[in-house]
Amino acid sequence: DNVGDVAGMGADLFGSYVATVLAAMVLGNYVISDMTEAGTFVVDAFGGIGPILLPMAIAGGGIIISIIGTFLVKIKSNEAKEDQVQKALNIGNWTSIGLVAAACFVLVKWMLPETMQMEFYGEGVQDITSMRVFYATLVGLVVGAAISSFTEYYTGLGKAPILKIVQQSSTGAGTNIIAGLATGMISTFSSVLLFAAAIWSSYAFAGFYGVALAASAMMATTAMQLAIDAFGPISDNAGGIAEMSEQEPIVRERTDILDSVGNTTAATGKGFAIASAALTSLALFAAYVTFTGIDGINIFKAPVLAMLFVGGMIPVVFSALAMNAVGKAAMEMVEEVRRQFRDIPGIMEGTGKPEYDKCVDISTKASLKQMLLPGILTIGFPIGIIILGMLIYPENSKLVAEMLGGYMAGVTVSGVLWAIFQNNAGGAWDNAKKSFEAGVEINGEMTYKGSEAHKAAVTGDTVGDPFKDTSGPSMNILIKLTCLIGLVAAPILGGGHGEEDAQAETAPVQTEEVEQVVVEEAAPAGIKWVGRKVGGSHEGTIELSETNIEMTDGVVTGSFTIDMNSIVCTDIDDAESNADLVGHLKADDFFGVEANPTAMFVITKSEKSERKEDVYKITGDLTIKGITNPINFPAKITEEEGGLRVKADFAFDRTAYGVEYGSKSIIGKIAGNFIYDEIEVSGEWIF
Repeated sequence: DNVGDVAGMGADLFGSYVATVLAAMVLGNYVISDMTEAGTFVVDAFGGIGPILLPMAIAGGGIIISIIGTFLVKIKSNEAKEDQVQKALNIGNWTSIGLVAAACFVLVKWMLPETMQMEFYGEGVQDITSMRVFYATLVGLVVGAAISSFTEYYTGLGKAPILKIVQQSSTGAGTNIIAGLATGMISTFSSVLLFAAAIWSSYAFAGFYGVALAASAMMATTAMQLAIDAFGPISDNAGGIAEMSEQEPIVRERTDILDSVGNTTAATGKGFAIASAALTSLALFAAYVTFTGIDGINIFKAPVLAMLFVGGMIPVVFSALAMNAVGKAAMEMVEEVRRQFRDIPGIMEGTGKPEYDKCVDISTKASLKQMLLPGILTIGFPIGIIILGMLIYPENSKLVAEMLGGYMAGVTVSGVLWAIFQNNAGGAWDNAKKSFEAGVEINGEMTYKGSEAHKAAVTGDTVGDPFKDTSGPSMNILIKLTCLIGLVAAPILGGGHGEEDAQAETAPVQTEEVEQVVVEEAAPAGIKWVGRKVGGSHEGTIELSETNIEMTDGVVTGSFTIDMNSIVCTDIDDAESNADLVGHLKADDFFGVEANPTAMFVITKSEKSERKEDVYKITGDLTIKGITNPINFPAKITEEEGGLRVKADFAFDRTAYGVEYGSKSIIGKIAGNFIYDEIEVSGEWIF
């Protein structure tokens, strides 16, 4: 109980928690790219990266809110029954969800622009308000609440599905198992429809970013869900200790009430984990599709359809391996217990002490050894698909990306169905068995523990334990790990954003629009620069020494030269510290101003935007320290009486020009990792 339902479930939900935040951050970066492409990006209080930071802020707020929620779980009477205990837990849970909704509203309004531009596949760029992003987070919270309710219905004591299994136990173990399997299967109906509605609506509100934030909002209550989930095994252990220590009957009666509620909370916790895995994998999948630049998963391509089927098969085989592992470990455990009864006298009388460590050792070794093959299966198949695809289609990385995407889709859909089925079937069997402890009415007669019907229910519970405690929860890890591997492999298979792949071949930098600085109508003028590092940034100006920008028949040509000796820092007031930074920027390992006193940008191509008035896509060659690289960026250019007014910004990767943190010491190299590679420049000039 402690290992599986507390530590194991904690690891599972923590994995979903982190993966969701990371996926949302990746997609937030593409929101910034879409806004830059549209020429509408502005710097905010968060340095222009609000969409990237928002998922972390929601997650952090959720931790505090979950702590508050735990204090609201209270029982006023020691005579409380199952309904009152469940109600107390629900109050804490629902309060946490409500507070997270309020926190999401505040954070979205604070951290995001009022209106953003997002690219929807097949629909082009759309204007999305911050309120639509908030509505997407509400979708995630609704999923988290609804999945708990659905799971409680199919696994809760006294509910119709459980009573049906109890009734069918009267005719033997076979009919009990049939009823349990049917309950698990039918439970997929409501959950899958819920996921489908959540995916559809959150995407409609805010695209893939909305899907990822829906998952982030749902995962914000992870701490509360873990507390509720841990309630089950804690109550179960308390009951076991009360029985072994021969406590008063009233103690065991109360722990039984807590234990029966705990069975339901454990099931709802697993339901939450499934929902989190489903939305997390979808967010990761969205990040994968966006990052590789593929337009979708076209199943009319034979290799893609083949991988879709392979992906659908993996959760089934994985479940079989997990079930077999439990069976093998159980056989070893039974043999060891029989040996101890045979070799150690007085165990049943309490005069002999069992060798508990031997049983723990068997379980631990089996859990490690038996999971080797499923682990290799999970990691090996995606890598094998990439290698196979690269060998067969060496010139078509996009098709290989679609093949892996098809595999990921198959694993996700099949895995979610198998997880819901196994979790709810196992939970239903468990509580059907528990029902006999308090007594149940079958065919007009009260039936209790020890009856033939109870023995049939015990058989069902024996089958259900590996369902709900091993193969079912493992589906969550399988789904997330598969999608994470795909996302990690994405740079090999693509690295674009829609049609930006072609640009990426000629422009190794991403453009970011930063704060615009208006300069007096005189040429040459200054450029504002921003260099970022972990935990802060520095900014300043640098002067243009020569300019030659012209427009003829709508075509922009020319060049400008930058005086590298004129670089200054404007954000450090202390003169000595300011001089140290400027000296560092001019040093040989950075811009090397003594050997390279100027930098130059030469326009090689200009294209007028069809969407934005007076906006041009400028492509050219930037030369710094004698190294030339192509870049492109949007610029607003208007003709005035005094000449051309140009408002522009771009970012360049300093490492592409040999601009490095030059310290050779270990500490210096570590420090260099805290400086971002991109340097942003912006300005407004009259040429």
